Amino acid sequence: MHRRDFMVACAASALTGSLPAVAVDAKPQFYSRARLVEPGGQPLRARALAANRNFIFHYPFTGTPCFLLNLGRPAKPTAQLKTADKHIYRWPGGAGADQNIVAYSAICAHRLTYPTREISFISYRTEKTPGNRFAQVIHCCSEHSQYDPADGGRVLAGPAPQPLAAILLDYDRGSDELYAVGTVGGEMFADFFAKYEMRLALEHGDRAKAPVRDACVVKELEEYCRQQVKC
Repeated sequence: MHRRDFMVACAASALTGSLPAVAVDAKPQFYSRARLVEPGGQPLRARALAANRNFIFHYPFTGTPCFLLNLGRPAKPTAQLKTADKHIYRWPGGAGADQNIVAYSAICAHRLTYPTREISFISYRTEKTPGNRFAQVIHCCSEHSQYDPADGGRVLAGPAPQPLAAILLDYDRGSDELYAVGTVGGEMFADFFAKYEMRLALEHGDRAKAPVRDACVVKELEEYCRQQVKC
């Protein structure tokens, strides 16, 4: 949603009692409004997004990957989340006609593990496994941090010190299109760029830190990444 719409929605939620009133001191960070598009350049239609599959796009910078997920069920706003430095914020819930579409930074909040074109140790899992005692979570195999995408990326297990940063989505009901407009939560982009400077240069050249403008290409993780580690 737009900057004004996001703030109005949060205020309305508190006034109507749909969310408990909390002292929010971490505000959303807004970037360029970028349409989500298919690899061929056509606008991505929210209703056509397959449920319970891993999709990936890059935002707000060319080198920063994000997950786009259709959870197959509505995701309600979250009253209170906390960053590693103790700042409180709210997550506005899912986007789309059925509020079932969510997006998060795909950079793990623990060791900054992320999906590369060669391999991914982090992905959305729909079923429990020996190393994953929760279903329908984003699971990082580096140290088994697990995040709930239906609850603002909240940490359910593992050593991650904070939720995944959420990508704010604006939904156009008329066209059924989605736009990335900003983030909310604990961004880790500066640390990410510092840690992976050489790798990102190989992956994206000198554009890794370039702001995304106009459009974000969405691909299935299987098409973007050669190998996914399942743990």
